[in-house]
Amino acid sequence: MKKAAPKSGRGLLIPIEVIENKILILRGHRVMLDRDLAELYGVPVKRLNEQVKRNSDRFPDDFMLQLTLEEGEAVLLSRSQIATLKRGQNIKYRPYVFTEHGTVMLANVLRSPVAVRASIQVVRAFVHLRRMLATNEDLARKIEALERKVGKHDADLQAILNVLQELLQPPAAAKRPMGFVGPGKKY
Repeated sequence: MKKAAPKSGRGLLIPIEVIENKILILRGHRVMLDRDLAELYGVPVKRLNEQVKRNSDRFPDDFMLQLTLEEGEAVLLSRSQIATLKRGQNIKYRPYVFTEHGTVMLANVLRSPVAVRASIQVVRAFVHLRRMLATNEDLARKIEALERKVGKHDADLQAILNVLQELLQPPAAAKRPMGFVGPGKKY
């Protein structure tokens, strides 16, 4: 007997790696496109944007940005394997992008169980990226400190090597020996 396929979005968690690949950095913010969030939350983009407009007081400037048409086209082209978009994928409206806080607010506005579960995974993805960036920044600081130490030591080591090379070189031969020269010896 075959098992019934689970209903879409029910009990299934979206892998964090999938969500992380949809997080972009635009205008200095880590954001997600409205169409990606609509897909994750299981609603059409039109419905998502409709709810945003109805609840505009819940989305201040630091929760949501609206891209220009040029930025939207650039984002879509950068995500495409080929340079041309499929029919119907041209941008007609300026897309919205949502920060981490905006994605949570969006799930609250949509009020569906799928949106709530997906928003938890989205927040986990943002937190995971933040941790990775913090680790990378800490590592970069440690490498920079090490480079500064090595740079100072390099100068000291070079000075020591120069002195050692001078000591290893044989003294210049004298043209004439010093002291008494005995009979039968020539100089």
